[in-house]
Amino acid sequence: MVRKLIFILVLFSSAVAFAQLNPQSKKITKTFFPDYDALEDITPALEKKKGYTDYEELISFLNALVAEHPDLIKLSFIGESQKGKQIPLVRLTASNSKEKIKVWMQGGLHGNEPASTEGMLYLLHQLLNNSKYVQLLNAIDLAIIPMANIDGYEKQDRYAANGLDLNRDQTKLMAPESVYLKQTFSDFSPEVALDFHEYRPYRKDFAQLGAFGITSLYDAMFLYSGNLNVPENLRILTDTLFVENARKTLDENMLKHHDYISTRKFGGEIHFNQGSVSSRSSATNYALTNTISTLLEIRGVGIGRTSFKRRMHTTFIIAISYLETASQNIQLVKQEISKASEQQNDVVVTSARTVEKGTIQTIDLDANAIIDLDVTIRDALRSKPKLVRKRPAAYIIDANQKEIIEKLKILGAKIDILENDNEIEVETYRVSEYKRDTKKYEKIKLQTVETTIETKKILFPKGTYKVNLNQRKANIILEVLEPEAPNSFVSFGVLETEKGKVLPIYRITNE
Repeated sequence: MVRKLIFILVLFSSAVAFAQLNPQSKKITKTFFPDYDALEDITPALEKKKGYTDYEELISFLNALVAEHPDLIKLSFIGESQKGKQIPLVRLTASNSKEKIKVWMQGGLHGNEPASTEGMLYLLHQLLNNSKYVQLLNAIDLAIIPMANIDGYEKQDRYAANGLDLNRDQTKLMAPESVYLKQTFSDFSPEVALDFHEYRPYRKDFAQLGAFGITSLYDAMFLYSGNLNVPENLRILTDTLFVENARKTLDENMLKHHDYISTRKFGGEIHFNQGSVSSRSSATNYALTNTISTLLEIRGVGIGRTSFKRRMHTTFIIAISYLETASQNIQLVKQEISKASEQQNDVVVTSARTVEKGTIQTIDLDANAIIDLDVTIRDALRSKPKLVRKRPAAYIIDANQKEIIEKLKILGAKIDILENDNEIEVETYRVSEYKRDTKKYEKIKLQTVETTIETKKILFPKGTYKVNLNQRKANIILEVLEPEAPNSFVSFGVLETEKGKVLPIYRITNE
């Protein structure tokens, strides 16, 4: 008991402890996570013994690649970080007339996850210089943001300069970086998207599990969406083709993997959440634009440069796997996206995870061995609908709602404007229940509402906005406009309201 208490105090008592101490013993590293020395020392961080690639080194590295391969790579900048540093976008493709598939990759959205950025730099170098991979660019139009959160990365801090988590800002779009990144993503309109992260393998909750605490076993975890508004055919294709091929690649390299799991307490008991349905983060946000989407979590936060080449190698081979799968299935992916864009399913406004008992593998720190751990799993990949509404043909939005319209455009929505006064039969939302949180989440106080739907004819003046849903990115529109949805503009206070109020958003269901 005393040993366990000391373990908790030293390793888990505060964020400061994580920043200053590496909780992973050499014994754990040697037994389970030996480094991958075959990785070439070709990126800035690998050419030095301490630290990671800084911004100046990043730009110098990218400029060198452009100078060496001007026919294959283009460098541009999509906007500035809050501290005035330009955010680089790298485009790679071969000049030919072949039909190509668009792939988006991103690293460094959380500033304290350095293997994501370094893995992207290693990928760029290999795609341009290794004959084994250069041919991929004949079939792929690749866009890479290697360091999305520059200000956070420079400090090795998770958050942007204003304290926002950029992977909780994908619908409310409060940070400048979020706006630039999302606008660039929308303009590029990829068919496949990956967001590379690292995860913390020593969590506070883990100290309470096993005989003397546990640590995560998995080199990589796959986060792909269980959101029921993501068309089922795309959810299946993501799992059974793209993720499955990457799983096989990891197996071949003797690297452990799992669907993404993280701990949370429910009634004092530690449960494991598996997967996600939340559009405030990239995996689901991208998927709701009818894109094959995955967020990769590589084992690394809080352990410094321990197993750094191993983490980079894991990032790299997953990226290559996705590129190979995309290049070999261009027509299949395009056909499935087209099929998804034509779907007319009802809207799942809210849903619930399936809760059941299960077993995960983990490392017991006392035994220095892999154990099977019986746990409660709350599975988002098998979510069940709660609040369901008929899918509208379009939304009408009052002309004074400029902020909503601007954010919809950034999310990739196509917006029409009424050219004349027009009487339209619509469904209105009247707020019947209202709660506003007392504590702030990501600098805002969340609103929770219930609404009643009323059908009526309303004369809408010229200049009113109309958002038709016969467009590829319709599902992200549903997610932000249905007021009860947990990541909607109402939930995040983009549109403030109160009990009894009629919202300035209307549904057309019979057009």
